[in-house]
Amino acid sequence: MGYRNLASCVADLERNGALIRIDQEISADLEIGSIQRRVYQAGGPALLFTRVKGSNFPMLGNLFGTLERTRFIFRDTLKAIERLVQLKIDPRYLLKEPAALASVLPAAWHLLPKKVSNGPILANRTTISALPQLKSWPDDGGAFITLPQVYSESVNAPGVRHSNLGMYRVQLSGGQYRPDAEIGVHYQIHRGIGFHHAEALEKRAPFRVNIFVGGAPSMTVAAVMPLPEGMPELSFAGLLAGHRIEMVERAGGLPVPAEADFVITGIIDPEKTLPEGPFGDHFGYYSLAHHFPVLKVENVYHRNGAIWPFTTVGRPPQEDTSFGAFIHELTGPLIPTVVPGVRAVHAVDAAGVHPLLLAVGSERYVPYSEKRAPQEILTIANAILGQGQLSLAKYLMIATHEDAPQLDIHDIPAFLTHVLERFDPRCDLHFQTATTMDTLDYSGSGLNRGSKLVLAGVGEKRRGLGTELPADFRLPEGWSAPGICLPGVLALKGPPCRLAKGASDPELEQLCAFLESVPGLEGFPLIVACDDSRFAAESLNNFLWVTFTRSDPAADLYGVGALTVNKHWGCRGPLVIDARVKPHHAPPLVEDPEVERRVDQLAAPGGPLHGLY
Repeated sequence: MGYRNLASCVADLERNGALIRIDQEISADLEIGSIQRRVYQAGGPALLFTRVKGSNFPMLGNLFGTLERTRFIFRDTLKAIERLVQLKIDPRYLLKEPAALASVLPAAWHLLPKKVSNGPILANRTTISALPQLKSWPDDGGAFITLPQVYSESVNAPGVRHSNLGMYRVQLSGGQYRPDAEIGVHYQIHRGIGFHHAEALEKRAPFRVNIFVGGAPSMTVAAVMPLPEGMPELSFAGLLAGHRIEMVERAGGLPVPAEADFVITGIIDPEKTLPEGPFGDHFGYYSLAHHFPVLKVENVYHRNGAIWPFTTVGRPPQEDTSFGAFIHELTGPLIPTVVPGVRAVHAVDAAGVHPLLLAVGSERYVPYSEKRAPQEILTIANAILGQGQLSLAKYLMIATHEDAPQLDIHDIPAFLTHVLERFDPRCDLHFQTATTMDTLDYSGSGLNRGSKLVLAGVGEKRRGLGTELPADFRLPEGWSAPGICLPGVLALKGPPCRLAKGASDPELEQLCAFLESVPGLEGFPLIVACDDSRFAAESLNNFLWVTFTRSDPAADLYGVGALTVNKHWGCRGPLVIDARVKPHHAPPLVEDPEVERRVDQLAAPGGPLHGLY
């Protein structure tokens, strides 16, 4: 069956050649993070750093660094989960496959956490400053826990049934935190811990929070699962682990996993927030310092032989990409059962996940119509934008299953081609303005504030997409270096943006006015204005990252032949996205050259990491 703790997983991976030990002393201040990112990019093994400078605890990185290794870690339980998913989709499944009952019933039993009176986790106590102090990027505000499992319960209905386990980053040092007494807990909007926090504040009750690190690998995955309300993440952890999760009940406190490697217990200060950050995040930019809750530390426990798991994030793809792919494998088939009419949804990792969501839905409202138009898929789009973390999508592009039943939502160039061939920029752009946005997205009007766009592509092809510039193509002064990112998508290098947040840019307006008189643009329905058009056109990932992380739909969309009809904005010609860096954007992640030189030397011939990257 699955691993009960992290040590057994490490031993098994090492036996199977999927993990290597690094016995040279290496610093957790930038060096270990850089090594982990490089090994991930090389498709390398899990890494156990046995001598961490400044800490007595070993660090484990790149555990989920490949999808194949992630599947291997959970190989004993995937089939049972697949059968439970199938049963959820089709309750008649057991009638068709009665032999599946043999695996489904034990798996269902594993959903129930098991109360125990003691466990390895309570063997030792330590302090926050004795933990590995991982700093991933040069301008990070301190050391962070990057694979935390943050546990809370409802004060109105205490107990595991109404608990939440989420991966909300935790700042251990730096800033204004009192050493060993306070740490920062950063959680974004639309997270379960926020609902618990609101209940505690309303009731004026102490808001207890436990932070678990390590333990059964299933606990880490469960902490990032987008589960429906009513299903505790601890239950899913047991399902994925292949055994009930043992939880030690503590008088006056929240339970802790018996097999965890570390646990920090404490109470969120009801009267205090402190600046948390900056932190190099998965958008490829820093999330800046903002006031977030403060946890007053009560206890720091660790088991004998404790291992500190970590990851580092940055511009995707990174290790969290494997998380996302694995989660999609597990939960993707369930999406049509949650939002009626949805056939498939894909949060695009290369665009930072939430900035770009692709979806396929049904269009059945007027099946007898000679021409199909966006109707049901707009209802579906609104349902998607009201569903859990899908609601954080900034750009939602949606197509119709009936137009191309074979369309693969994970073939991004094919999907974009399909939509760009069909959408009508006059009427198929649907905005939500002055609404919520992902906390980590700095393209909007403020923290958690921005806009959304639904772009619908339905019906017969309207246009062929250009793959070469028109022979007499020209640009106004200040614009240059046209590059084709994809069929129908043109990138232009523009002058630097210096305008205040939300201001309409006359240079973009002038560009659109100029392009009205340029012939041959019918095959380019999407134009991206950026700072480096050659970079944007160099690869699909570059185009996705530049375009969708650096623009806010309501503020940064322009159009050739723009028009407003009954308060609906559209354009007769190409849609223009201003994806230049704006003065209010967060800075991109840049590595420290001196650290990178040292890390280079570790992998040079004769170095301890030679051959790893």
